[in-house]
This record gives sequence, structure tokens and C-alpha cells, in this order.
Amino acid sequence: MKPEFKLFADAGVPHPCCVPSKQRAVRLTESVAASASRIRAATGSTGGMIKLDGGKFWMGTDSDEGFPQDGEGPVRDVVLDPFFIDRHPVTNDQFAEFVRATGYVSEAERFGWSFVFQGHIPADLYPRLVDDTAPRVNWWCKVNGAYWRAPEGPGSNVGTRGNIPVTHMSWNDAAAFAGWAGKRLPTEAEWEYAARGGLEQRAYPWGDELEPGGRHMCNVWQGQFPVEDTAADGYAAPCPVDAFPANGYGLLSVSGNTWEWCADWFSPSYHVTATRHNPVGPESGVERAMRGGSYLCHKSYCNRYRVAARTKNTPDSATTNISFRCVRDV
Repeated sequence: MKPEFKLFADAGVPHPCCVPSKQRAVRLTESVAASASRIRAATGSTGGMIKLDGGKFWMGTDSDEGFPQDGEGPVRDVVLDPFFIDRHPVTNDQFAEFVRATGYVSEAERFGWSFVFQGHIPADLYPRLVDDTAPRVNWWCKVNGAYWRAPEGPGSNVGTRGNIPVTHMSWNDAAAFAGWAGKRLPTEAEWEYAARGGLEQRAYPWGDELEPGGRHMCNVWQGQFPVEDTAADGYAAPCPVDAFPANGYGLLSVSGNTWEWCADWFSPSYHVTATRHNPVGPESGVERAMRGGSYLCHKSYCNRYRVAARTKNTPDSATTNISFRCVRDV
């Protein structure tokens, strides 16, 4: 029988993010060394990429809209070298090309299961497909046979979803694709610089209002999370990468839709004393950083579709709302 899903409303309890995990004070000199040893990639095609000039920008936020445990602040000036970045997240069609060329098998396939949002599982199939749910976030269901080609599990496919971000991607899957393409995953600083689209200290890539003039600018949750999504923006699942307007740099799908992996290990405090020239995360860690939010984000729960927002997950984790895009050095 399908379980009853409760709203997460425990007073004073920090909200976990909307992505479940498969497993459960740094010196400046160390930070400079980590930045200098960043894996560089400059052999891949720049087709479908946008060249950004880099330079100085104001990273992070001091807004009280975020979550203190995420380490979104303080605002700091960061300097980046020029780089290329994919105009949009890697799509199902693009990942399929990689698989055809290499025979790559994703981690979800190797595990034999992945997390699927409960609202995407037909009620009549629930007893057969779901054998467990994630602790504290029980709207995430463990579905045997779910992976990027079968996003909702056996019986589903991506046949008509070629222009939608590939999902059920672990960090390791994303890194493998990037290496094959002669690219790499973006650092958090590169991702945020690109996502801001030239605007300084705005909440979103287009300004400070989520829906300026009542216009939907990205694919996020509308309604009462997690029990009702009205899909007022037109989508209750990942949408095509070009469904909403590009930001000032021409990037698509940087807020909402699907989370995007970054190269960095996650830390809520490392950046406070780290170098601000081409910064990267700590040299080691347990979880990798993710940016951008997803179609499951809602202000009442996971208000992380803001440009400065960040979250984390273990590198082997995969869900129906995790994807990635790549960068390339100039």
C-alpha cells in the first residue's frame, strides 16, 4: 500500500534538501594549493558552449532567505579566469551519444535501482515498483530498475524526452561524461558566476522577483510540497532545457528544473578563508556540491533555486532531479 506522505514541518529542524543520499577551519595556503591543482580540460569541442570572460564578481549572499548550515555567505569578491560553459544541462540525447560511443554503464544501473519522486509513480504500480523510501524524505522512493533511460522505473523511457536534462546522474557519471567530452565539471564559483548572467547580487538569474509580473521564469514546485504540485509553470517534472528564457549570458535552465553537480567537495565554511582566485572546495570530503535547485524546490521547504543557494550529496547518489553541465578552459 502506498504510504501517506507528511509535510516536513518540524519546528527548528533544518530542512534537508530535496535530494536523498545513498549513504549516509582550513588554512589559506592549503586553499591556494587546491586551486592550483584543479584538473584542467581544454580539448573538447566548444560547440553548444558559451565563452565567459571571467574577472571579478560578488559571490554568495548575506540574505536571510538561505539556510545557515549551507554556508551561502558571506558575500565575497571572487576572481575567475575565462572559461567556456555548456549553454544548458547535458540532455538525454547527449548522454545517449556518450553511451553509444563508450558503452558506459551508469551507477544507478550498476546499483540496480535509483530514487524516484513518489508523485511520478502510478498508484497501480506502486506496490510492485517501490520496496523502500528514504529516511526523513519519504517522498523519495527506491525503485528497482530506475535509471537514466527509465526515469520512473520499468515501463518508462526517454523516447520523447531527448531535449530534457538527463537525470539519475551521480557525480561519478557526470565526471565520466565530462572526461569523455574533453571537459570538466564547473567549480561552484564558475557555476555561480555563469548563472548570475552578469547581474550583481540578485536572487535569481533575472532579478529579485521569482515571478516578475506574474511570469514564470523557471520550473519549480507550485502548490503544497510534497502532496500537491499544481504545475502552474507548465511542468511537474523535468522540462526541456529551452522551456524558459536564457539569462544575461545566454545560459538556459540554471534555476529550477534539475540540480547540477559541481566539481567541488562540499563544505559550509571552507570558502571563508579560502583563496578567492579561481577557488575550489576542500581537497577531500564526503559529499560533492550541487547548484541550481530543481522542479521539486518550493519556498516552504527547499528554497534553493536562488543563484547563491547550494546543497550537497554523496558522489554515488542519483535521483530524478539530478543532472549536470560541463565547462572547458580557454
